[in-house]
Amino acid sequence: MSLDSTAIEGAIDAMVREEHSAEQKAAFLTALAKKGETVEEISGFACGLRAMAIAPPIDRSLRDEAILDVCGTGGDHQNTFNISTTVALVLAASGVTVAKHGNRAITSRSGSADVLEALGIPVDLPPDQAAASLQDHGFAFLFAPHYHPAFKHIVPARKLCAAQGQRTIFNFLGPLLNPVQPSAQLIGVPRPDLCSQLGQVLQSMGVERGMVVCGSVGEAGFLDELSTLGENHVAEFYQGRGFHESSWRPDGFVQHEAKLSDLAGGDANHNAQLVRDILAGTLRGPKRDAVLLNSSAALLVAGKVSSMQEGWDKAAKTIDSGQAEQKLASLTKKSV
Repeated sequence: MSLDSTAIEGAIDAMVREEHSAEQKAAFLTALAKKGETVEEISGFACGLRAMAIAPPIDRSLRDEAILDVCGTGGDHQNTFNISTTVALVLAASGVTVAKHGNRAITSRSGSADVLEALGIPVDLPPDQAAASLQDHGFAFLFAPHYHPAFKHIVPARKLCAAQGQRTIFNFLGPLLNPVQPSAQLIGVPRPDLCSQLGQVLQSMGVERGMVVCGSVGEAGFLDELSTLGENHVAEFYQGRGFHESSWRPDGFVQHEAKLSDLAGGDANHNAQLVRDILAGTLRGPKRDAVLLNSSAALLVAGKVSSMQEGWDKAAKTIDSGQAEQKLASLTKKSV
């Protein structure tokens, strides 16, 4: 039986209270996962938990245009470099306001917080400074543990489930809990069947423009990104237009033949150097192609372009003109 809104509120209340044991919470999360979470349940948990977050004081003027978040749920276990984080910086350099919500590595060697820290970009900004960074630089990173204090009583249950190899609803929730409440989101998921479900969740939460993607890498499985290596599964919606699902290959975009190993990353310092080289325009090839493909989709979601091809060209120009490298320089600790 699916949970109604009252039951969801009660479950959230129990999850964030200290008096309920981690074992009890883990048992509930396991049962919910085995039942299969509905769109309404995921949306209800996301809205309820986001309402408990510490929200940066965003100026109304920033809301006049799109505020974007671009991230993956993780869990694809492909150990690629930080594609979404690189895309976020390209988008910020392209004139999009980017509120990047994320964490340290969980299922990879380098999470978004890890690589941004290695780049010298602040990852521990308090709410007022995050809001100021959005206003002044068009980019801010919101380190999830600092903005979701209620989660301290949920973490032990999640760890219990993880130790048993049990995924939970929280595997979906990370990208949905951005306390800035972005109006546009590009989310990557590790399974094609999640695209439609998470897309409907985004839409029900009031996001104005959204895209959920999953990319195939052949026999190796899937990426929680758009893939330059195979078919992409996409669910998207925009203001005034209906919900649309599609599958397509990137044959018209990709400029370099590649295999999964060409997208491999390493630790935070290694990946940070990759990001620097891509943004400087000195690293070309498969990694740049992956960034351009995902940047084109993000620009489309942000409403800055009207087609993927236009987005690809705009992202490439942002890098080749030096704008991306300049944006990175402006975001270092000394300038924030």
